[in-house]
Amino acid sequence: MMKYAKFLGLGAASLALSACGYGAAEGFEDTPAPLARAVNVEPPARDPSELQVLFWSDEERSARFREMENWFPGKEVPASTSPRALTKGEPLPEDLAADIRAAMAKTNAAGVMVYQNGGVRFEEYGLGFGPDQRWTSFSVAKSFTSTLLGAAVHDGFIASLDDNVVTYVPGLKGSSYDGVTVRQIATMTSGVAWNEDYTDPNSDVAQMNHFMVKYGSEAMVTQLKGLGREAPAGDKWLYKTGETNLIGMVVENAVGLSLAEYAQEKIVEPAGFESQMFWMSDTRGGSIGGCCLSLTLGDYTRMGIFALEGGGDTVPDGWFAEAGDSLVDFGDTGFGYGYQWWTYPQGYGAQGIFGQSITIIPEEELVLTVVSNWPTATSNDYRASWRDIANRIAALD
Repeated sequence: MMKYAKFLGLGAASLALSACGYGAAEGFEDTPAPLARAVNVEPPARDPSELQVLFWSDEERSARFREMENWFPGKEVPASTSPRALTKGEPLPEDLAADIRAAMAKTNAAGVMVYQNGGVRFEEYGLGFGPDQRWTSFSVAKSFTSTLLGAAVHDGFIASLDDNVVTYVPGLKGSSYDGVTVRQIATMTSGVAWNEDYTDPNSDVAQMNHFMVKYGSEAMVTQLKGLGREAPAGDKWLYKTGETNLIGMVVENAVGLSLAEYAQEKIVEPAGFESQMFWMSDTRGGSIGGCCLSLTLGDYTRMGIFALEGGGDTVPDGWFAEAGDSLVDFGDTGFGYGYQWWTYPQGYGAQGIFGQSITIIPEEELVLTVVSNWPTATSNDYRASWRDIANRIAALD
């Protein structure tokens, strides 16, 4: 049984970004052309004190979560050339719809969409947010990065999930990651030590900003090279945003495109996103694997549908069935972790701090999407309330 460590979310330090460059690993120079040109977005100059997301006020979060491109650099990619229509389905029973509205008010939700059996059964908005606006994802982005990992395997850029990480990030040769497989970082079971405590200024996540300022485009590799080992690879689960950033680097080095550009072809286009996607950049000029893309509520739902339907020919056959399976069990709770997806007693999902989520229950052809501005970064009670709603919808006749 692998040890469960509490999820602490995204560190504000990882949001102090600037644009540099990234490149393919040796032997992986056959880079595909982007489907269409991504636009590099540069926000107005800001004082660093304004960029501490975890310390924004409620009012600041509510305004800024819908316009992160005005606060952080990133890449914006065009919408799909064939947007997927989200047709109306049978409305939910009024008592359940009323309970969803009550949950929205209680959890400060900006939008909720219920898609089931081919149609939208519920869609409502709050906080002045609307269907044509984007909302940030935080760690929901991790599940997008996982999907791009699957696409890179399908396309042959990554030969096997059992390859050594250093095959794709040679700068980590001789580090604690030398001998760790891509599969193990995908399940966060590398055994490499990491402290994700945002209340500790000396934690690894809090030190990310120090490395960015001092090392620029080499920040990620430099920091990861200095990490020690706390368990044999494969033996212990520990949540690490830095490790998902490493998955992003593996994919970008193997493919030769930023995650945002690769996602345009492998997710945005086949999933039929109706609006443009924004994905924050890191100090290499690539995309942040562990965080921070922005989409409309409808396009988050389209991502859920894309996973529900298996991803077509973008990922290996059965990818989402495996990625959304409990590859790591958290005791006998029924909860666990797959390839950057959280697994539940019923279904699986993507989760981000401040109340972002895509919950998928394949057996009931259900996708429940929620974007929010919780008063705190994490809340077990709020998270459980939305899982309960998903289960109630799934139980309908």
